[in-house]
Amino acid sequence: MSGRRSVVVHAHFYQPPRENPWTGVVEAEPNAAPDHDWNARIARECYAPLAAIPIGDAPRDADHIVNAYRYASFDVGPTLMAWLERESPPVLEAMVEGDRDSRARLGHGNALAMPYHHLILPLCGRRDKTTEVRWGLADFRRTFGRDAEGMWLPETAVDDDTLDVLAAEGVAFTVLAPHQLVRAPAGGLPGRYRTRDGRTIAIFAYDGHASHGVAFGSLLKDAAAFERTLLADRSRTVASVATDGETYGHHHRFGDLALGALFHHLRRRSGTVLENFASVLARHPPTDEVTLVSPSSWSCAHGLERWRSECGCRITPGTQQRWRVPLRSAVSWLVSEVHALYELHGTPLLGDVWAARDRAGAAGTPPGVTGQAAALIEMERCALAAETSCGWFFDDFGGLEGRQVLRYAARAISLAGDEAARLEAGFLDRLTGAVSNDPAVGTAAAFYRRSVRTERFA
Repeated sequence: MSGRRSVVVHAHFYQPPRENPWTGVVEAEPNAAPDHDWNARIARECYAPLAAIPIGDAPRDADHIVNAYRYASFDVGPTLMAWLERESPPVLEAMVEGDRDSRARLGHGNALAMPYHHLILPLCGRRDKTTEVRWGLADFRRTFGRDAEGMWLPETAVDDDTLDVLAAEGVAFTVLAPHQLVRAPAGGLPGRYRTRDGRTIAIFAYDGHASHGVAFGSLLKDAAAFERTLLADRSRTVASVATDGETYGHHHRFGDLALGALFHHLRRRSGTVLENFASVLARHPPTDEVTLVSPSSWSCAHGLERWRSECGCRITPGTQQRWRVPLRSAVSWLVSEVHALYELHGTPLLGDVWAARDRAGAAGTPPGVTGQAAALIEMERCALAAETSCGWFFDDFGGLEGRQVLRYAARAISLAGDEAARLEAGFLDRLTGAVSNDPAVGTAAAFYRRSVRTERFA
């Protein structure tokens, strides 16, 4: 087996938290029609089909139905996983089954963990990075019944401190785009990164050319071309691609069929083995040291600016994103104020408030914690959710994603007791400078008052 080529196809599955933070209910999203909301639509178009992909016109027996989660490396954002658990259990069961099957086949599971919320971790303080990673690891353990070996970073956004947190929490590896390293290790093998504090973590760099062809090119129209491109570089011991999981069936119609055909062919190809990053790492411990391009991400050519400035990254030409600066400033200010209140009022009730927050996890409170203490932890949870990256990624804050960021901010404010009026006034003042591309939306402050503020009193 020493001369084999390993193939790793990674899918990053994620949707932002869509629930109303007051009710926990995902409300109807008309632009997701004919489905109730975008989670439901993408589950129908992508997540469910990937669990049972038919191969060609063959009979639908076990040999001709592919559960892609058995052969793809994948991570699932915990906010999406919570929705799947509640609304689409068979899909989540297929994911867990796929991870379990890969462990039996390879000795290591396909699934990677992810920090709980899709935050740009390098823009967060150390304490919040640590909480998000701990919550993500705990949620992974609860779902998959094992400790995670690797962790996918939201937008693969990285800096030294982020990797130090991962290493400190026992994460063995992560995956980055090739442009995020000064020099990617040869052959697609992992490299070793040493943090400034002396911790080490393995880093894989996926094949950028092949991944771009899958996500934005035509490779999913022809499974044979997908296979040829994936294996074209014969110098790579490990041929790996990484894209959003929604690429397969949602962004590209019938992309799930192309992925199933690829897996069907590769399983029968001599000298080629479908693996995951953890199994590759076990056989190829890193020897080469790697250097980060820091801070950086996979979807912004300007580092992290897509989530805090008008860097030029946009979807629709001609739109402006000057609103990103005041929105980031407003949310960062609010999070800082919430943290101070949590520490002040929570310490007499909880003792070590940050340890209590970590124990609470993303969906509950520590045993015996009720009343004001529970409200304070919920305030913290909503403040973290208000930093969800989707609020800055797109061309405007006036859509579903921006509204959710403001909703979680408003919910955090509503839990601040006597300080709520001061926090809301300060937040609105900072939002005034964020001006939408749509005159009907106006400023983020007006959008908050019109579309969000009434819920604060519900």
